[in-house]
Amino acid sequence: MCLILFGYRTDPATPLIVAANRDEAHDRASSAAEFWNDFPSVLAGRDLVAGGTWLGCTRQGRFAAITNFSNPDDAPGKLSRGLLVQKFLTSTDTAQHYAQHLAGLDYCGFNLLLFDGNELVCTSNRGSTDVLSPGYYGLSNAELGAQWPKCVQGAQALKTITRQDFADEELVALLGNSAVPPDDLLPHRGRPIETERRVAPCFIVGEEYGTRASTVVVIQNDNIRFSEQTYFSAGEVGGLVEFEFAVE
Repeated sequence: MCLILFGYRTDPATPLIVAANRDEAHDRASSAAEFWNDFPSVLAGRDLVAGGTWLGCTRQGRFAAITNFSNPDDAPGKLSRGLLVQKFLTSTDTAQHYAQHLAGLDYCGFNLLLFDGNELVCTSNRGSTDVLSPGYYGLSNAELGAQWPKCVQGAQALKTITRQDFADEELVALLGNSAVPPDDLLPHRGRPIETERRVAPCFIVGEEYGTRASTVVVIQNDNIRFSEQTYFSAGEVGGLVEFEFAVE
């Protein structure tokens, strides 16, 4: 499970605001966000098991992030979904062109969010490809627009916070909400209700699986802010990294 809350072109000076949680097994090796030695313009964490990344941006103002599309019947994919993010960030393709030329069958189910500096595109190998209009959105492990509580309530909370001057710490705090929604609002995917309760909060606490990182990316016309708070097993707070740089 993962969560991406984002506001797109809701302010003329700020094309994109993202607040995202990465949920993953705590023993899966990864590195915290940094500029990559092999691709110096890319700022992202890195999956040290299969390569790629779950979320990142570039000095030129490109952005990409991915979530798994929940389907327990999925056969293993040939390639790691994190490579989809890496390949976009290191390319010069427009978001539309990249989305339209993916070899989607090589991967397990995914939702992929792509921003090329001009357009924001959401594509999925389990659904459609959409050029998004300005607004506030929540994306998790189902189609964009799914009425999951953390998507609907999270997007509304993001809107409330960012309609005025805000600190990035406020968005990290939003992502830290571990409240469990009422059972009647939870997704119905044929899984035990205990499972749905465990993964329903914005922030998932667990010994073996849970939220590993909360990341905030604010892309303005001439400036980018990036902050990432990491977490360990049972929600123990790890390190915080922060970056701010001009758009090239």
